[in-house]
Amino acid sequence: MKETGHKNPSADLFKLNIMNPENIFWNLTPEELMEHSIQKNLGVISDSGALVIKTGEFTGRSPKDRFIVKDEVTKDTVDWGDINLPFEPSNFAKLESKIEKYFDGKDIYVRDVKACANPRHALKIRLVSEYPWSSQFAHNMFLRLTKEEISTFDPEWIIMCAPGCMADPAEHGTRQHNFAIINFSKKKIIIGGTGYTGEIKKGIFSVLNYYLPQEKGILSMHCSSNVGVNGDTSVFFGLSGTGKTTLSTDPDRKLIGDDEHGWSNSGVFNFEGGCYAKTIDLSAEKEPEIFNAIRHGAILENIQFHEGTRTPNYEDTKITQNTRVSYPIHHIDNIMVPSRGPHPNNIFFLTADALGVLPPIAKLDKGQIMYHFISGYTAKVAGTEAGVVDPTLTFSACFGAPFLPLHPTQYAEMLAKKIEQYNVDVWLINTGWSGGSFGVGKRMKLGYTRAMISAAMEGKLDKVGYVKHKVFGLMMPTSCPDVPAELLYPKHTWADKDAYDRKANELATAFNNNFEKYADKASEEMLAAAPVLRKLV
Repeated sequence: MKETGHKNPSADLFKLNIMNPENIFWNLTPEELMEHSIQKNLGVISDSGALVIKTGEFTGRSPKDRFIVKDEVTKDTVDWGDINLPFEPSNFAKLESKIEKYFDGKDIYVRDVKACANPRHALKIRLVSEYPWSSQFAHNMFLRLTKEEISTFDPEWIIMCAPGCMADPAEHGTRQHNFAIINFSKKKIIIGGTGYTGEIKKGIFSVLNYYLPQEKGILSMHCSSNVGVNGDTSVFFGLSGTGKTTLSTDPDRKLIGDDEHGWSNSGVFNFEGGCYAKTIDLSAEKEPEIFNAIRHGAILENIQFHEGTRTPNYEDTKITQNTRVSYPIHHIDNIMVPSRGPHPNNIFFLTADALGVLPPIAKLDKGQIMYHFISGYTAKVAGTEAGVVDPTLTFSACFGAPFLPLHPTQYAEMLAKKIEQYNVDVWLINTGWSGGSFGVGKRMKLGYTRAMISAAMEGKLDKVGYVKHKVFGLMMPTSCPDVPAELLYPKHTWADKDAYDRKANELATAFNNNFEKYADKASEEMLAAAPVLRKLV
């Protein structure tokens, strides 16, 4: 057995019962890891210098194969259900042993990293992986250590990632051959049967979503954030397709992070040290910051090249629509160093309402904040504009349900307390359709959305008039600089006003039906924020 790289002299993999690996590569540089990936035929280099890999059978997370071990630690704290699936401790032990034995005779890659840019709350993580590019992904996405930090590193959590190690559902209690399982008692995550790198990232996010709110009173958030020249912090919550990354990437504001944050008594901090961006239809014109970040050190996942070149074809969805790139956050020029900011001045809930019902901007009261946070609404358009398809209404609690081990109301109540404590303004922003539903109306122009967000940040909406939405009760400004006034009240943009009322009732019904599963633990204030259907003539 040969060991190379930057190793903590006291580190010992035998504690993991990995007895006979061929080679152990400790904390290799990105250049070394890229060389290993190429030598093993696991990747190639693009014309911009990024490593290009294929993640295999799985090109996205597999939520139905993500489990949490149910034991004395978790049985009364985890919100068990369709998202947090319980797993037997005995079956975890079997799979853990199988992975350890699977590593025998193989090269393994060890990466020591941290999560949480606030050093008081940093989580020390060790990844033991089968593939070199999994180790490089962890280097990109988590906080990188100095040689001095590595020399004394003592991990709090272990991730074992072996894409080639398959589970036997009959023996191990899994649904199928792939698995991602969190064990809070052992402080260990085991991943097998899937090479999708996002399982590593979101596994640790789930861990932080469990510990930080309960043990440290820190709100964990699935959001992006940035800071203005005056030190004002803004936070953007939103599901895929709502503009979370685009709207938080602003040449006039410094990026704290694009996906995962904590909010402590000292302000907002990034959990990560990198970005994991979608690349579908990426171009230098539309998203120059992300496009230019794809260079040496970045990892492109599941993209195709233009024929006869090493130039990525970001429009090609032959492998998947979920093409991705990971890169260290310093690949973006305009960033906060370190990745922390003061308490937020403004929070934006982003939604892309394809029904064209919700206003482009509305100010929320306390009950509405909790209600819309728990609802986590957007609408996904399944087809192209030329197709005749209905939008799919999507609700994801706290804008990140797949990663929340606790009940959503716990996060919502914590958010509401912090908003009240630090006097934060909260806005609902509809980046979706206006003047009609998808297929009839038009998508809200990005320039108008940016103008509304800027007006909110600069306090220009503090002294304007407001009118209440008759179904959702949302307070909508009657004017906004650089935005036509008729766009601000959605019904006014519809030619068929009766059709608008029907769609508003349709969306309200969907909200109410979705919220039923949270009603037993919701406060009266939350419940009072529910939309009220109008009687139609």
